[in-house]
Amino acid sequence: MSIRSMTGFARVRKSGEEGDAAISVKSVNHRGLDVHFHMSDDLAGYEAALRSVVKRMALRGHFQVRVSFTRSRPAAAALNRGLLAAYLAALREASAELGQEVRPDLNAALCLPGMLRETAEEPDAAAEQLLVSALEEAMAALNAFREREGAALAADLAMRARAVAEAGDRLRELRARAVPAFARRLSERLSELLGGAAVEPQRLAQEAALLADRGDIEEELTRLKVHAAQLSELLRVGGEVGKKLDFLLQEMGRETNTILSKTTGLGDAGLEITDVALAAKSEIEKIREQALNLE
Repeated sequence: MSIRSMTGFARVRKSGEEGDAAISVKSVNHRGLDVHFHMSDDLAGYEAALRSVVKRMALRGHFQVRVSFTRSRPAAAALNRGLLAAYLAALREASAELGQEVRPDLNAALCLPGMLRETAEEPDAAAEQLLVSALEEAMAALNAFREREGAALAADLAMRARAVAEAGDRLRELRARAVPAFARRLSERLSELLGGAAVEPQRLAQEAALLADRGDIEEELTRLKVHAAQLSELLRVGGEVGKKLDFLLQEMGRETNTILSKTTGLGDAGLEITDVALAAKSEIEKIREQALNLE
């Protein structure tokens, strides 16, 4: 299954014997599936059927669905008697206050907004099928758009995942060189402190071993490599990857933070390690930011 972005827009117009339907669908990212319909009250009876279309064709995202339907035959109109009574009462009151006789103008009254309302009709099977078909076409067009955007995002994320894996290999390489260098630096420093006296090899080995143990990042590097491989596999397989990627990237962020905290005492040798680890952390954060838009 293709990876889909959660952002997109599509509009469809479809005509039938029952009338003309126009449907637009806009989607943005969301943790779950959130669907909102915007349509006139006389179409409320069709909402359940239309909502089931969105649920069937999307997994996650915030959807704004706008529906309009112009019937082939005019809908029956009902007089808003309450509004008419209020209009006539206001007219009589104004006439009394002004001391002038004012005769109601029925044509003007009927033109007032809300004076005539379309009566709600029972859902019609043919009209429902037209609306459902139009929404299915709109969702198909929307998903095609989302898949194109998702493919572009996935390609970028896969490239960044490879960069993280390469950074892990580079960190292992740098770490292997850093510990002996620090052992030499430790020996020189101890000699200075001891006024040039020889440093016991055993004591030096103990201090170097203690440092190596405290700054050992092998476990973190191994997990980082495994997570980077899992990330690449998720992007390759596709489907609903957004939530899985979010969890995986949180773990990768924790590994890089631990690596940075363990390599603060390696002096000059640790600066390059820090630079590489920070670059990996930056790539992970960029992946996580973009992955929020994947379904």
